[in-house]
Amino acid sequence: MTKQKLSATHRSIEGNVFWLNSKSLITRIAAGKLTGFLIGVIGFFSMPYLWPDTSDAFRWAILFWYITLGAFIAMFGILTWHPILKFSMPWWFRGLFFGAWMNFLLVLFIYDRLAAMMLQWPGADSAFTSPYWMVLEGAIVGLIIDFAATKLVGEGSELLIPEKPTL
Repeated sequence: MTKQKLSATHRSIEGNVFWLNSKSLITRIAAGKLTGFLIGVIGFFSMPYLWPDTSDAFRWAILFWYITLGAFIAMFGILTWHPILKFSMPWWFRGLFFGAWMNFLLVLFIYDRLAAMMLQWPGADSAFTSPYWMVLEGAIVGLIIDFAATKLVGEGSELLIPEKPTL
C-alpha cells in the first residue's frame, strides 16, 4: 500500500469521515440498526435455550425485527418537539413510546405464537404468561436504542444539516 493510501485510510478512521463522527440522520439510523442488531443477536441465540421448539425462521424474524425497530426509533430522533400536541419529546420518551408501540403491534400480529411460548417458559404458573409483557420489553429495548443513537450521534434538527465530506 502506498504512503498516500495509508494516510487516507488513517485519516478516515480518526477524522471526520469515520461514521460516528458524522452527525447526520443516516448515521443515527446506522447506530440504531447496530444497537438493534446487537439486541436481536441476543434474542436469536437465547431463544433455543428458552423455547427449544422455536423455528429458525422465527429466530431470524426476531433478529430482523430488532434491526428494523432500531432503524425506526433512530429515524424519529429528528423529532424533539411534537408539532400538534406541543410538548417536548426527549430521547427517553421517544424510545419508550416507539419501542412499546412497535412491540404492541408485534404482539397483536403473533399473539397465539407468543402465548404458546410464554406457557413453555417461564411456565403456566408464572405471572409472566401474558404475551403483552413484550410491550414492556419493547419499551426497554426502545429506551436502549434511542439512548445509544442519541449519545453516539445526536438528535433533533442538527441531524438535518448537510455536511461537506472531508477527504
